[in-house]
Amino acid sequence: MSVQTTTHLNFRGRAREALGFYRSVFGGEQTVVTYGELAGETDAARRDAVIWGQVVSPDGFRVMAYDVQPETAWHPGENAFYVSLRGTAPGEIEAYWARLSEGAAVVVPLGPAVWSPLYGMLTDRFGITWVLDVAADHPGA
Repeated sequence: MSVQTTTHLNFRGRAREALGFYRSVFGGEQTVVTYGELAGETDAARRDAVIWGQVVSPDGFRVMAYDVQPETAWHPGENAFYVSLRGTAPGEIEAYWARLSEGAAVVVPLGPAVWSPLYGMLTDRFGITWVLDVAADHPGA
């Protein structure tokens, strides 16, 4: 079992561009998965938006990013990031969820998602939004 925290940056239509920029700065491997590829989105305005992306360098740099859905409030600098806690064991993620959720506002209850066997989002009592999930292989990754 292992977990890793990663800064998860939020954009409105610029996630792919930002990931490319960070890759040019830090090197490493870039992965981009679109709403069309993973969630089967057919709306042209949303199909090519990034549902999940990351840059991972051999030197230890790691960042994740996605394009916030149009129905979700977002402005540059506001709701700009999440802390992503990704693990390999569902029981471990469930235990972290139980502790982090004390006094928290649950945004998405912990449960299965299209991209992960276990995923949830909450804003803790300090106002930090956490995304917890179990790592899974993705098409296009």
